[in-house]
Amino acid sequence: MRAVVIADGAVTVATVADPTVGRHEALVEVTSAGINAADLLQARGLYPPPPGVDPTRLGLEFAGVVAAVGDGTTEVRPGDRVMGITGGGAQAEYVVVDAATLVPVPDELDLERAGGFPEAAFTALDALLIQGQLGLGDRVLVTGALGGVGTIGLQIARLAGARVTALVRDERRASEAYALGAHRALTLDELPGSGPYDVVLELLGAASLTHAISELAVGGRVVVIGVGQGSRVEIDLRTVMGSRAALRGSTLRARPTHEKAALAREVAHRLLPALAEGSLQIPVAATWPLHDAAAAYEAFARPGKLGKLVLAIGDV
Repeated sequence: MRAVVIADGAVTVATVADPTVGRHEALVEVTSAGINAADLLQARGLYPPPPGVDPTRLGLEFAGVVAAVGDGTTEVRPGDRVMGITGGGAQAEYVVVDAATLVPVPDELDLERAGGFPEAAFTALDALLIQGQLGLGDRVLVTGALGGVGTIGLQIARLAGARVTALVRDERRASEAYALGAHRALTLDELPGSGPYDVVLELLGAASLTHAISELAVGGRVVVIGVGQGSRVEIDLRTVMGSRAALRGSTLRARPTHEKAALAREVAHRLLPALAEGSLQIPVAATWPLHDAAAAYEAFARPGKLGKLVLAIGDV
């Protein structure tokens, strides 16, 4: 089968061995697969995959149709439309995953767009609703609000009844945040003095974190899930103490299967109804064919896109 791989330090498409399905696994014929920051970092040699995952293979999320299942699998069956996450190798014609980590794709959603949803949905739901303990009426700041995770996180917060402030690159992008349901859109220069915030979904890292911590309400929670604009920062701990703040960090890729399966159930329960009725959108900036994967990665590396970039792999 064809797959996106790293060869001699470059992203390319190559023929690799077909995967085999284990007892509790599902073989999915992939229709589409999103590109994420972790993929770009891995391609640059900066983010190795978890043990047991081929370091030359790329792709953390996918959507497609179940082609076969192991003899111990009851969660899905051949022909089901599904989407999910994996430790690597999703940007290929086929992928094998634990069946318990799969999420059904609503009939109302096309499989091409669905390939850009799972990684952002799993990550944002976990950060906001589980780690950030987001509640009705909370004031939320989403930094990097127009990226793949940011656009989904912004909408999850709105659906949860929070008042959402979106941090955008410049004021010309504010209308895109409002279209996704943000109540307010700010640039980084406007962040100081804009609080207080009960929850901060931190996707930029150093560029915004010190400002965000200074704007926390008493008992505020910060969940760091991205460091695209710096991973090292100096924090005045007196500010943290004074607001009784909680600072947490999260990655999803290396978590054990049972945790990913639990998140899959949460995504299915909490987000699929909104996705089916259209109150939760999947912004896709562009879709690229599999053979143009290298160009897609170059496009992903450029700033300013709204939402996800997706590789179209199978029949759509």
